[in-house]
Amino acid sequence: MSTEYSNDSSLRRIRTIADFQFGAGAGTAIFPDECTFQFSTTGRIRQVRLGKARLATVRAQDGRLTLGIAAAARLAAHLAPPAYRVAVQEDVAPFVADGKNAMAKHVVVADEGIRAGDEVLVVTGDDVLLATGAALLSGREMLAFNYGVAVKVRQGRGSECFQER
Repeated sequence: MSTEYSNDSSLRRIRTIADFQFGAGAGTAIFPDECTFQFSTTGRIRQVRLGKARLATVRAQDGRLTLGIAAAARLAAHLAPPAYRVAVQEDVAPFVADGKNAMAKHVVVADEGIRAGDEVLVVTGDDVLLATGAALLSGREMLAFNYGVAVKVRQGRGSECFQER
């Protein structure tokens, strides 16, 4: 007996998690019908892919999503700024895009609804996606603090995002 879900059931499940975590409609925006799933040995969804790109991973601890850069780009297109966004200064943007953490002193704008532990999008002031990661501070704390890590970056877009501009 297989404990894995059907592809249709997995898609509904992952879209529901995204809607819970990022708001209504986010699941459909992030995860198209062509998604494929990687399951754990116990049959639970672990990763969601679109082609060779990793869209998201389901955290085993709490069942929430960690976004890949492809899913972050889809979410950024769906959500109006400043939702789930942390904007950093232009001079540190290349470092963040390369995967370095975003420091609180470099944060220019942050969504006040961000809580520590939330999955966030790190962008420039012009809303160009740089990276995705986990917020270590709330949105208000990011703006108030002058030291410490604001966002632990999981994946950056790399330097190529600056040649597009």
